[in-house]
Amino acid sequence: MRILVLGGYGLIGSAVLVRLIEAGHAVVSLGRDTRGARRRFPEATWIERDIATLREPAAWHPLIAGCDAVVNCAGALQDGPRDDVRAVQDTAMRALFRACAEARLRRVVQVSAVGAMPDARTAFMRTKAAADAALGQLDLDWIILRPGLVLAPTAYGGTAFLRALASTPLVLAVVGGAGPIQTVHVDDVAEAVRLGLEGRVAARAAYDLVEDEAHGLGDVAAAFRAWLGHEPAPVVAVPRLLVRPVVAICDGLGRLGWRSPLRSTALVQVTEGVTGDPEPWRRAGGPRATGLRASLRRLPSTVQESWFGRLWLLKPVIVGGLALFWIVSGLVGLLRFDAAAAVLTERGVGAASAQAAVAGGIVLDLVLGARCWCGA
Repeated sequence: MRILVLGGYGLIGSAVLVRLIEAGHAVVSLGRDTRGARRRFPEATWIERDIATLREPAAWHPLIAGCDAVVNCAGALQDGPRDDVRAVQDTAMRALFRACAEARLRRVVQVSAVGAMPDARTAFMRTKAAADAALGQLDLDWIILRPGLVLAPTAYGGTAFLRALASTPLVLAVVGGAGPIQTVHVDDVAEAVRLGLEGRVAARAAYDLVEDEAHGLGDVAAAFRAWLGHEPAPVVAVPRLLVRPVVAICDGLGRLGWRSPLRSTALVQVTEGVTGDPEPWRRAGGPRATGLRASLRRLPSTVQESWFGRLWLLKPVIVGGLALFWIVSGLVGLLRFDAAAAVLTERGVGAASAQAAVAGGIVLDLVLGARCWCGA
């Protein structure tokens, strides 16, 4: 089949893309920034579009033309300068699903999330639920997959944070009162997508993709710590009252462009738990999801993962410090423009050349600072 995969370079999307290519399908993938993905996965055809702008079925028709199926692996955790949760996960998806119905493109797989409910506390879950409901009303061979906490070789968002949490010295500090967590290996999710697309499980149904056993957050962090090869450490529950100020700061930084996994949406999900029912998936003929420790055994645990875990929490300090240094340097040059130019003229540089050099330095500092921050 020729399959359109939305978000084919993300945590789940990249695994789905590889699995479908290995199964012999032709994959077209769509996303906002495909430059790196084109180099990593040259076997796929890439379309660069901002999903948030595709709000009408007419915008989707040229993109799904010639395709036999669609898989949605795209999403946004929380609103920010570059992310509009409702536009990406609800409005654009409703338009896509209607376009599929109009084009008689029947096979659609929606990767949602366990806990997606209309009355959920987060916009992430409410918009996922809205898209799920819209898809369920259409006369298509749709399948909705709801993974638990996805474990993958890629360190991104929550999986990156778990590596860092497991690498902290002396203690494992976890949020107090966190709910139970059921995990799933990313390859299990990719295989479930393939089975759904190839008609090997019953369509017009929603399935939770989770392991059988539920774990406390402390147990998950301890399993990650053992996987990384670090010495065991006592688990310390941090009261949510102390966590909220940190989350508020991360929310503020998110509005400035830094998408920390420690934002309020993540706190709510951890507090409420990440659990589902694996039985309907197995009754439909799907394979049993890999458990936490078995999943970790399938992931690489080398010096790279160890270094990443140790240093990841320093990333905002390092990047923020560099960005602040360049921005302050540029602003000081701007405020003391004449004095900065005088330093050069005293050394024999012409007045016009000195002013041009100072102006160029100011622009360079401000651009470097902004780019450093945005790249975080």
